[in-house]
Amino acid sequence: MRPLNFTKVDRIRWRMSDIYADLRTVLGSAMGRVAKARSLAEALQRARAYHWVGLYDVTATEIRAIAWTGVAAPAFPTFPRSQGLNGAAVASGQPLVVQDVSRDPRWLTTFRTSKAEAIFPVTVRGAIVGTIDVESDHINAFAKADEEFLRGAAEVLRPLWDDPDAV
Repeated sequence: MRPLNFTKVDRIRWRMSDIYADLRTVLGSAMGRVAKARSLAEALQRARAYHWVGLYDVTATEIRAIAWTGVAAPAFPTFPRSQGLNGAAVASGQPLVVQDVSRDPRWLTTFRTSKAEAIFPVTVRGAIVGTIDVESDHINAFAKADEEFLRGAAEVLRPLWDDPDAV
């Protein structure tokens, strides 16, 4: 039972816990991998009202979109592992949050309306195998709560990539 007198931080953590439980339910479903990835991207988008969310596979040579929100594919569904903000996050092994993409020369346009982007690598057994790519149509859109949420989501979503046939 949840406490009746909880703080804003407690409410955020309870909400994240509920969202993570929903993500685990999708991961445990009988859906195929692409359908799961689409459902997971949509759940992440709804959770924090993001403009766009994409999930990507990372191979030795390229980064490839598995699924995304909305009807239009990203402008670059596949690109070399060394390019873009995704490539920079993969190379560093750390999340990358860019609050104004127009000021970062590494940015590969997903949509003209994107103003900020956050990339969170997903690791399995020490290797980066995927990324969560979140975009906003507002500059300075990502707060500490987004970073905490997406860091946790990268942990929860590992099973999407933890399969020998996944990539």
